[in-house]
Amino acid sequence: MNPVSSLPAIVALSVAMATARTISRWVGAPSVQGRFSSIDGLRGYLAFFVFLHHSSIWYFYLRTGRWAVPPSNLYTNFGQGSVALFFMITGFLFFSKLVDGRTKGIDWGRLFVSRFLRLVPLYLFVMLVLFSIVTVVSHGALNEPLPKLLRSVAHWLTFTVDDAPDLNGVAHTSIIVAGVTWSLAYEWFFYCSLPLLALAVGVVPPVPYLLLGAGSVFAALMFDPHVFDMHAFLGGIGASLAARSGAFRRFAVGNAATVVALSCMIVATTTFRSAYGFLPLLLLTLAFSIVAGGNSILGVLNRPFSRILGEMAYSIYLLHGILLFTTMTFVIGPTAARELSPAMHWTLIVGLSPVLILASYCTFRFIERPVMQRTNSLTQWVRSLLPVRAHVPAEDHSQGSAFRKPTPPVD
Repeated sequence: MNPVSSLPAIVALSVAMATARTISRWVGAPSVQGRFSSIDGLRGYLAFFVFLHHSSIWYFYLRTGRWAVPPSNLYTNFGQGSVALFFMITGFLFFSKLVDGRTKGIDWGRLFVSRFLRLVPLYLFVMLVLFSIVTVVSHGALNEPLPKLLRSVAHWLTFTVDDAPDLNGVAHTSIIVAGVTWSLAYEWFFYCSLPLLALAVGVVPPVPYLLLGAGSVFAALMFDPHVFDMHAFLGGIGASLAARSGAFRRFAVGNAATVVALSCMIVATTTFRSAYGFLPLLLLTLAFSIVAGGNSILGVLNRPFSRILGEMAYSIYLLHGILLFTTMTFVIGPTAARELSPAMHWTLIVGLSPVLILASYCTFRFIERPVMQRTNSLTQWVRSLLPVRAHVPAEDHSQGSAFRKPTPPVD
């Protein structure tokens, strides 16, 4: 078997969908809420494609010692294209929120509390697992000065905004989580810049939030973000504007639009060596705009198993690297894993697919969802600590995002 054959990806995805279908029958499917149900259904697939991307990388990493994109347009863009679409989802949902805020108002305090609860609790859990694995790999010994170790831990706890250093002498620590934390730094920069972006649509946030936005933009410039990642957020903003057109929405839900969306996705992921280019991003933006306009891709994105995959997308995104690392390092062992044939490697990945989906459902069910349900109560508690009561819009609006969304996802 060719190690970059598309067949294993199809089989693994089918197994993941079947697992999600079984879960939805056990616990019930998430309700279809809001105008963007197709986007909710898209998230889980994007997260699973990132898992396939890193599964392919692991095959070559075990044999070459190089952590690099695989020699396949498809498997490369399973990662790069999916993250670009995650950024588009974030740009779309939050720019839509800003535009709606011109008439409905924006509860900025609740917005940032919801983002904190959406991203931080599961991330801290994953960091606890990461630190535990580092402890095991380093045999419980302190292999570097304690102050240096604590500084490195701080980098990881702050979403590796500045760096993702090795911990306690464990080389390539970031491979334990497949290096996915970098994208969360972009998410935070975008969230914190929203108060400044709000000015562009005629919404004037309170001064403290404007200062937060200015500080975020300055920090992002110092961070030197990849230009095409920033363009992905702009693609989401463009999709938000398109989806407000009745004519575009009527086109988006038609069969012709389905063909256009699928064609754009296929061309972008199979023709281009990387998603980091103007034309592949343009194709992905067009495909995403059609989905954002209401197209469910032949009804698949609105199916119960798609919606439940979407709910656990952030967990899939953060957990899959740990699953791959522990399997290759502790369960099979690097030497044995290196000797697996391409067929055996991908058989292993197919076998891990339901494990990943079940584990992700558990972390969503017992970590993500409970804390997200405390958004209102935590917001009220934070307000009770403020010396001056903050202005709150008359209506309470839920927050969406890129990861339950994944990411950021839900309230």
